[in-house]
Amino acid sequence: MVTGSGAGLSRFADAGLLILISLAEGPKHGYAMIADIKEVAGVKLGPGTLYAALSRLEQQGLIEPVESDDRRRPYQLTSAGRAELRDQLAGMETLASTGLQRMEAAR
Repeated sequence: MVTGSGAGLSRFADAGLLILISLAEGPKHGYAMIADIKEVAGVKLGPGTLYAALSRLEQQGLIEPVESDDRRRPYQLTSAGRAELRDQLAGMETLASTGLQRMEAAR
C-alpha cells in the first residue's frame, strides 16, 4: 500500500520488480497480477506494460509459465527469480534505512 505525501513516487516503480513481488506469494495470471500490484503498490500496470515485462522476466529466467487448463497463462517465480527478488529487496531495505537515518540526522 502506498501511503503518505510521496505516493506519487510510485510511478517510478519498476514493472518487473512489482511482478516479482506479486508472484512471491504464488503463481498468478496477468489479470490477478495487475489487481495485486494495484492493491499492494498503488500502481496500475497496463496490459502492454505487464506482458512486455513478463516476456523480459521469462527470457531472463526469473519467471516461468505454469501449465493451466484455463485459457489464462499463470506464471511463477523460478529459483533464480526468488534469489533476484531477495537481493533487490535487501538493497532497497538498505537504501531506505540509510535515507531515513540521514533524514533523522539532519533534523
